[in-house]
Amino acid sequence: MTLKSLLVVSIVALTPLSVLADELKIAVAANFLKTIETLSQAFEKQTGNSIKVSGGPTGKLYAQIENGAPFDIFFSADQKSTKKLEDDGKIKVGSRFIYAQGRLSLWMPNVPAGVEAADVLKKGDFKHIALANPKAAPYGVAAEQTLEKLGLLETLRPKFVMGENIGQTYQFVATGNAQMGFVAHSYTVDPKHVNTGSYWLVPLSYHSPLDQDVVVLKKAENSKTAQAFIDYVRSLDGKKIIEASGYTVP
Repeated sequence: MTLKSLLVVSIVALTPLSVLADELKIAVAANFLKTIETLSQAFEKQTGNSIKVSGGPTGKLYAQIENGAPFDIFFSADQKSTKKLEDDGKIKVGSRFIYAQGRLSLWMPNVPAGVEAADVLKKGDFKHIALANPKAAPYGVAAEQTLEKLGLLETLRPKFVMGENIGQTYQFVATGNAQMGFVAHSYTVDPKHVNTGSYWLVPLSYHSPLDQDVVVLKKAENSKTAQAFIDYVRSLDGKKIIEASGYTVP
């Protein structure tokens, strides 16, 4: 072996696996951010591939993708955005499916367990209630539908504090800027996030289904790494992680 060959072998041997492997760029709705990070870490450990995650409101991520953002995979919080991308020919054919069904919770940090959430809302003895902006976040739509179901939407609207996404909505409540708020159930099942007061798991009949789609985008339609990650998400191990995070897997 020549000296040049030895140098090449040495450089490759010393290069981190993540540099040699593919890097996936994933756009993910804010409610699923923590879960995708857990999935990504497990996938990276198994394969050596590197994953870069960008979280945000579904509406904003959709707009970025439409404008050419270089993502490989998009985990949406709804089906409308992914269907539009499919109709526009911007996804890998046949890649769209429901990866999780979300649940909505009303987190009330200052309300003890056992108190009826509907009674708390009707009494209105609070200054602010947080929810995600329904113009960009499906969980915000579900929150408004829930309040409408209770006949309280217009009564409580003056008390709304709207987050850009469900993560910011959670922060409003966690920091005390809102006394309660509608958040993804994935937050309320996580003791690192919700460890005070109580929460109300909103019945599914109170709002439209929170079916969440994932798609492989056009630029990654031939990427074996992208397909391998999708396969991992659909595997038994992947489904266990998703379910443990407070979602239902279809």
